[in-house]
Amino acid sequence: MKFRSVFDIIGPIMIGPSSSHTAGALRIGKVARNLFGRRPKWAHIHLYGSFAETYKGHGTDVAIVGGLLNFDTFDDRLIRSFEIAKEEGLDYAFFIEQGIPDHPNTAKIVVGDELGELEVVGISVGGGKIEIAEINGFKLKLTGDNPAIVILNNDRFGCIANVANILAKHEINIGHMEVSRKEKGKLALMVLELDENINNEIMDEIHALPNILQVARIVE
Repeated sequence: MKFRSVFDIIGPIMIGPSSSHTAGALRIGKVARNLFGRRPKWAHIHLYGSFAETYKGHGTDVAIVGGLLNFDTFDDRLIRSFEIAKEEGLDYAFFIEQGIPDHPNTAKIVVGDELGELEVVGISVGGGKIEIAEINGFKLKLTGDNPAIVILNNDRFGCIANVANILAKHEINIGHMEVSRKEKGKLALMVLELDENINNEIMDEIHALPNILQVARIVE
């Protein structure tokens, strides 16, 4: 196994008590916030497995709301995330699910406002690390460790090549890529992990391509 830094071994800088149930949970919430692209007006947070059993004692609930507020794992405001969410107009509700997930530390977060909504399923795999397993029902595997863009597009010939060409023109390297679709010729999802963050101009250029419907990013 290769480690990017010493913090991959000893865990993240964080406010406890648990790297899996607190830091990991916060990162799932923060990825949902990044993908949504703005602070949501409301959030429905579904907890499964170990998350559902211990979420209050381990601060999973406080952490996820903190992530939706775009806090870092070491932010002193984390313990006040419920209060700050109320001040900022973020309504949230928790739902304890009885279903058996593929991984015990699983959360489904549905966020929205008057412009739309987004559903993200994430798991905390230990040491503060996470995987995003679904976005709006599309299966994928996204760690959130690297800058990434997530693109919803019509399933048409040339979409992937067009996006890759824009990134190549700007000398942005693709480290990992996944594509997913629910049905041939319908909607598809493209996930590209990059070596660096991209700016708004590149985002707009990708969004202007034919058959590209939505573009979101995760920044490092």
